[in-house]
Amino acid sequence: MGLEIVVLLLDVPSLRQLLETPWLQLYSGLERRTLRANRPQQDARLKVNFDIDAEAELLDWMDTQNRDEDDATTFWSCLEESGDGEKGLLLAMKWASPGAWEAWEGRAYMYLDVALSKTIEGEAELYGGETWDSVCEALKNLPEQEYAERVCLDWMERRKQLGETMDEKEDPRIVPTFEAHDRAAKSLVHAMTRWNNEDNLVAIIGRDHLEARKWGSFSWNLSTILANGVPDDTTASG
Repeated sequence: MGLEIVVLLLDVPSLRQLLETPWLQLYSGLERRTLRANRPQQDARLKVNFDIDAEAELLDWMDTQNRDEDDATTFWSCLEESGDGEKGLLLAMKWASPGAWEAWEGRAYMYLDVALSKTIEGEAELYGGETWDSVCEALKNLPEQEYAERVCLDWMERRKQLGETMDEKEDPRIVPTFEAHDRAAKSLVHAMTRWNNEDNLVAIIGRDHLEARKWGSFSWNLSTILANGVPDDTTASG
């Protein structure tokens, strides 16, 4: 079906705490699983990165950095010194995330078209920070059922325009696809509402197999963060 767009909700205080932790202390805490209480509570309605996976991915990256075992340098300083700091930062963000909204890229165009009552033109707009700021504004606190119905009606209309059947007897995928659109639409409203209402959260936009340095936008682009530090503003998307 193609690549997936990822809207990663990031708990900024959790990220800051992790970045300020000395390298050795962080490595030991991840390895011994003693830092799990510091992670944000995982959101069952979003795609979550389980503790053991978040720990293993970050530890694997740390193992590639060849730091001294007694290194007391903060994790943040090590990211700045690394030639692969953006990747480490992205893994840290995934550790510090309560969950992400994910959808196949082809379907995401439709969800955003419906949310913004316009046609999203190309990848640059689909992944653009301004686009997602607008999506958040359009969907925050909107009744989930209302938006889901609009998405599903739009999907059905698109099928009709393509001359495709809506008879589930002829196409057994219709009901599962309808249910998938319904779930994705509702969880998108949930994610945007959390982002809008919780001052500690920011949305970082990326996709499968995208270079870490290209995740996020504006001041929340990962390369920009490494150059300038973690922003204080969580009102704009990453």
